[in-house]
Amino acid sequence: MSNTESLALQLIENIPGHVWSTDLDGRFTYVNSSMRAFFGGTPDNGLGTMEDWLQRVHPVDRHHVAAGWQHSLAIGDPFASEHRTCGGDGAYRWFRTSSRPFRDSHGVIEAWHGQTIDIEDQKKAEEELRDRSVELSVLIDMVPSHLWRLTPDGTTTLVNKRMADFLGRDLSDKSSIESVMDTIFHPEDADVVETELGRCLATGERFSMRYRLLRADGMYRWMSGRAEPMRDQGGSITAWFGLCHDIEDEMQAAAALRRSASKLALASQAANLSQLSASIAHEIYQPLAAIITNSDACQRWLAADPPNIERGKFTAKRIAQDALAAVDVVGRIRALFQRKPQPRLIEDMNQLVVEVLDLMSDEIAGTSTRVDTDLAVNLPQIPIDRVQVQQVLVNLIRNAIQAMDSTNPLRSLSITSYPSDPDGVRVEVRDTGGGFADPNRVFEPFFTTKSNGMGMGLPICRSIVESHGGKLWVANNEVAGATVAFTLPAASAEYGTADV
Repeated sequence: MSNTESLALQLIENIPGHVWSTDLDGRFTYVNSSMRAFFGGTPDNGLGTMEDWLQRVHPVDRHHVAAGWQHSLAIGDPFASEHRTCGGDGAYRWFRTSSRPFRDSHGVIEAWHGQTIDIEDQKKAEEELRDRSVELSVLIDMVPSHLWRLTPDGTTTLVNKRMADFLGRDLSDKSSIESVMDTIFHPEDADVVETELGRCLATGERFSMRYRLLRADGMYRWMSGRAEPMRDQGGSITAWFGLCHDIEDEMQAAAALRRSASKLALASQAANLSQLSASIAHEIYQPLAAIITNSDACQRWLAADPPNIERGKFTAKRIAQDALAAVDVVGRIRALFQRKPQPRLIEDMNQLVVEVLDLMSDEIAGTSTRVDTDLAVNLPQIPIDRVQVQQVLVNLIRNAIQAMDSTNPLRSLSITSYPSDPDGVRVEVRDTGGGFADPNRVFEPFFTTKSNGMGMGLPICRSIVESHGGKLWVANNEVAGATVAFTLPAASAEYGTADV
């Protein structure tokens, strides 16, 4: 044996595959060491013929392998097959077998030479890949969204079952899917979608927008669509993958919310108008009520025997003052609508309290209410709208008087003033009535515990105080009654004594 022949034999014997030869009858004349090791023997130990070898082939594969081998032997065509073969350990493995006839110089077949390669790992990988593909296909069809795929130029090549069912199309008919994608968008959205999608296909940017799709039943539904490009290692786009999910319910809910908000805005405007009307009525009612009260008093003084002319004049003067107050209220309401700023002057809070008590003296006297005042000296001056703050004091004093039942022997009203931090004035109006049943609601418009009340007094008072930069609050007393208190900031250097 030459060196070349020796080297060739070494290569064949050590190849990691089965190399074999048979005669014209299919009897093995040679098998290499890898093949002998797999079957656990030699041709003399059970592999003498191809028939013996076929008995090692898996029963499911045996028929088509045998038919292919007989066909090759009969007409001399190359033989090729993939099948499972049982090794010496009793375990089956997948192999790929191929064989060619060896012919002499006259073309007559003298022998068959072949090789068998172990493809068990390949088959397992293919099987796993098929399983994964099936799982992925099932997953894609189960996703509660519409999935689709486009070529780089925008041709639709895939939609999942959910989208196909939505569109009413046959998944297996690709031409049907491609054609329907041109007619599924709402006429108002089609051009916009086409323009935006074309821009994304040209630039490679992410696609994202909302549009309406035509369902199989002829109804359009809102969708939220997105698409991302898939690129190869060189950065070139190979496909576009997208999804869109149904947001019709969300859009309908948003539209309903907008309608509700519009209705609520109208209702709020109506409520504000009612509140404003009640506020105007409340503001005008106070001076008008004072006019009526003073008119009755004036008539009594003049009807006395002898007539009390001086007292009648004094009461008539009050009527004139109350009328002017009503006119002032109307003027301020007009200014409010015209958005005109109101002048604020530097005032003495104690003096304002005294004036209000003087104006209400007859009203207070008619209720047998004792009024005590404790007004601190040297209070800081405060810049206020005099009429507005007077209205606050009148309203709080009148509320306190009305809160004390006529059968209550302790009808006592106290008004206290003292400095507050920082550099302001604090006023408290305390009564011995029944207190507030629900202190948290007293500032709600139209909330009242009075049978003939409008529920606007305290909300208006708080609004006036807060417009001056102060605060107003209420609290029930420990023993009896309630206290309403408010603070107002002191004048700063910018005010001086001029209007602001």
